[in-house]
Amino acid sequence: MSAAEIYWDIVPYVVLAIVVIGTWWRYKYDKFGWTTRSSELYEKRILRVASPLFHFGILVVIVGHVIGLVIPESWTDAIGISEHAYHIQAGVLGAIAGVATLVGAGLLVYRRRTRGPVFMATTLNDKIMYLVLIAAIVAGLATTFLGIDGSQGNYRETVSPWFRSIWILQPRGDLMAEAALSYHVHVTIALVLFALWPFTRLVHVFSAPVAYLFRPYIVYRSREDARPGELIGSEPRRRGW
Repeated sequence: MSAAEIYWDIVPYVVLAIVVIGTWWRYKYDKFGWTTRSSELYEKRILRVASPLFHFGILVVIVGHVIGLVIPESWTDAIGISEHAYHIQAGVLGAIAGVATLVGAGLLVYRRRTRGPVFMATTLNDKIMYLVLIAAIVAGLATTFLGIDGSQGNYRETVSPWFRSIWILQPRGDLMAEAALSYHVHVTIALVLFALWPFTRLVHVFSAPVAYLFRPYIVYRSREDARPGELIGSEPRRRGW
């Protein structure tokens, strides 16, 4: 077994352990830090453009990765999608989503660097996170553009089965070792990003405001609307929508 095979067999489990244990530790001991540390109050004009571009772009990128890595090639063949058609649509949609994500991330970094209050609220942790995040996006875009002509090989025969083998505890590092160098670079940067994930503001993606759907009404009344002798907020509170 070569060093490359050992690397692709072991490192994903090390990163997965860091993500699980780090997220548990962050939730248990740093609940008040479990936040994006929003800087919207400091600057909104650039944020109105940058935030939707980044978040909607990254959502499409994630969906594309899930489809490409989780769904076997035989499944798309079975429903009549040729390999050429699959790669064309994946390349086009991936490029559009990747560029939108990169532009959004670039604007967010520009905003942090050029707006004094936002820059003052930026920690070293944030800077490292942004650096690795943008590196992962750039590497992914480069892989997408390089793979359009098929020169990087079929990742659905190497990277995808390797990814699935990790989750069934039968790692096939030999498959990943056969993939093109661009995939090695992209996946390695992604693994570094995931290892940092629990300790950065990115941890907020594991939160969902589910309780918001069941919160009680918020009733606003002016003092002029109160009846004589009535205390504001004295009526019993109803729960739910």
